[in-house]
Amino acid sequence: MNFKRLETFVWVATLGSFRKAAERQFTTQPAVSSRIAALEEELGVKLFQRDGGPGGITLTAKGKALLPYAEKILFMSDQFRKRANASVLHSGNLRLGVSETIVHTWLPEFLRSLHREMPHLDVEMSVDVTGNLRAGLLDRSLDLAFLMGPVSEPSIANQSLCRFPLVWVASPALNLPDRMLYLEELAAWPVITYARTTKPFAEISQKFRELDGEPTRFFSSSSLAACHRLTLDGVGVSSLPYVMIAHQLASGELVRLKTTWTPSELSFTASYSAAPFNPLAETAASLAVKVAHRYARDVDKK
Repeated sequence: MNFKRLETFVWVATLGSFRKAAERQFTTQPAVSSRIAALEEELGVKLFQRDGGPGGITLTAKGKALLPYAEKILFMSDQFRKRANASVLHSGNLRLGVSETIVHTWLPEFLRSLHREMPHLDVEMSVDVTGNLRAGLLDRSLDLAFLMGPVSEPSIANQSLCRFPLVWVASPALNLPDRMLYLEELAAWPVITYARTTKPFAEISQKFRELDGEPTRFFSSSSLAACHRLTLDGVGVSSLPYVMIAHQLASGELVRLKTTWTPSELSFTASYSAAPFNPLAETAASLAVKVAHRYARDVDKK
């Protein structure tokens, strides 16, 4: 039995497309078609049928019956190789999506650890907002994502990574009073915040829209670094992860504001598709959990 043909069968069945399976396996569509045809000939059954749409296919009844067995064979094969030689299993390409908050905290240490444990692994990294990362997981353009989760989909596995409290901060140039501030007072300045498609923006904007008076001005950005820079330059007030700006609070470059309300802390997960079996993503996710927890312990000691 040719394992490459079985793997191709599983990916075509999972993605519902010869083209997408070819992209996932870094090969051509004719090569995928040839593998499926050879597997069907070897088994003496038809595995797929056209569903009438452009390029659309579905599993036959026999294909549905055989798919769990193919997945089990591939899983056991990966387990066998893992116990024989982990370095062989941990090679290839990992398509990683990352929320920017992680970039500014423990991502460098994760990538160093990943290289030590999987020296033959290539990483293709995308930094984006959670909504886009979630979409990438669901359409299989990403293998693993560190995002504000969990992702509530049956096909996605989630491992808890870390939680980052948010704090209101501003440049000392704004001369905001050193006392408890109401949101109405913060609203006198532009509120610099996350992109409009994110959970923090939804929560912050909803809270400010409940206020009486003039509408609050929001300067939103998909770049956390841009929000940070604008806050340092005194453009407005912002709610940023404490871990990201702790040293600037200590140096006086930023001032922590006492407020009557603070947004919910950010909760991140390592999320990846669990079907078909994804050993690279699963192993990398477990490593990320260790690195994130170690980072949190080190921050608590400071």
